[in-house]
Amino acid sequence: MNLLDALYLPAAVVTAPWWARKTRGGWSERFGRIDPLPPPPPGRGRVLLHAVSVGEVNTLRALAPMLARDADVVVSATTDTGLARARALFEPAGAEPVARVVRYPLDFSPAVERFLDAVRPDAVALVELELWPNFVARCRRRGVPVCVINGRLSARSFRGYHRFRSFFAGTFGALEFAAVQDAAYAERFAAMGVPEPRVRITGSMKWDSVSLSDDVPGAQELAASMGIDRSRPLVVAGSTAELPGDRQCEEHLLHEACPPGVQLLCAPRKPERFDAAFAALGGEGRCVRRTAARGGASRPAADRFLLDTIGELRAAYALADVAVIGRSFGGLHGSDPIEPIALGKPTIIGPRYANFESIVAEFRAAGALEVVEPGDLRRALAGLLADPARAAAMGRAGKECVRANQGATARHAAMILQMIGVRTASAARA
Repeated sequence: MNLLDALYLPAAVVTAPWWARKTRGGWSERFGRIDPLPPPPPGRGRVLLHAVSVGEVNTLRALAPMLARDADVVVSATTDTGLARARALFEPAGAEPVARVVRYPLDFSPAVERFLDAVRPDAVALVELELWPNFVARCRRRGVPVCVINGRLSARSFRGYHRFRSFFAGTFGALEFAAVQDAAYAERFAAMGVPEPRVRITGSMKWDSVSLSDDVPGAQELAASMGIDRSRPLVVAGSTAELPGDRQCEEHLLHEACPPGVQLLCAPRKPERFDAAFAALGGEGRCVRRTAARGGASRPAADRFLLDTIGELRAAYALADVAVIGRSFGGLHGSDPIEPIALGKPTIIGPRYANFESIVAEFRAAGALEVVEPGDLRRALAGLLADPARAAAMGRAGKECVRANQGATARHAAMILQMIGVRTASAARA
């Protein structure tokens, strides 16, 4: 145990009431107790890609298969939902796995050591930020290079880190490189201690994690199962969340803002909120849950729908006449708007999107995204639904914007393979 471990212990005690309210599994794995992975095939280095939760895992959708052509790939995740999403993407039932999926450990030295002994990576790539001092230090001690990919450091996060720059500078400075999304993020990573030659602007891999195809498998089955009336307009809100103070939640906000006759489907970001979201959408007799409909339960006529599953949001977006991005009307700093816009859907986001500043700026400049205050949500929804020509124009502009920004994944793959000494023709061209 080191000094940092000693500092973690009182922090764990102080935050214990918060942890106790959360339903979490895999505690043994969180302490690094995972089955040792078999060694990679001869001549193939092993890359560990770490993503925190669902959003970061989805970012790896194109990168993991690209790397798997030349390397042995392991994907780790922190949250239960992130782990489930990673397994669905990279260890699908009945198919050859793209990567092995494991749970990432807590940043206690013994847990990190057990984890690294079991995985034995040749290089580590951390998605967006997720820099834990013990993990980076233990990798460095073993001679395992660590990088940040799709790097993002918002102004809010930067202010917090910069207060403790003397503590974090060594961790940032130990990175092999930081591949970041834009110039603003590059300045912040350099200010935190990454040497400027190691900070590289590569764009965002999130642009590559979506398909521009209009054909989404499972969309029509989802509509039929839940009783969505395809002749009536449908608003789909993804990653919805609670609101601060006594303002209830985004589901309630949307429920109240939807014009008469308009159907609403909400997909909460966190599974522990499914019951609260169901109540906010009118509960029994008004709202249909996906799990109940899929289970064959009797289904009342309804105009409110709850997607209480993981991995079906893209199919839901494919049904939308208007999409709304959750976590953006309260204090949670937004969610990724790329997926519905790549499907050609006119999309609304709230005023809180600090986690996706550059992406929102690109879409706004293209005329593909409307930023709306909570009090204007009803007007904005009614306006888009009443103006199909404008909605279609937003959809076309959004698709073109996504297409113009794609390509970062190949650049990241080339840099990661170079870290483990692998060069391919495709990587060399990237």
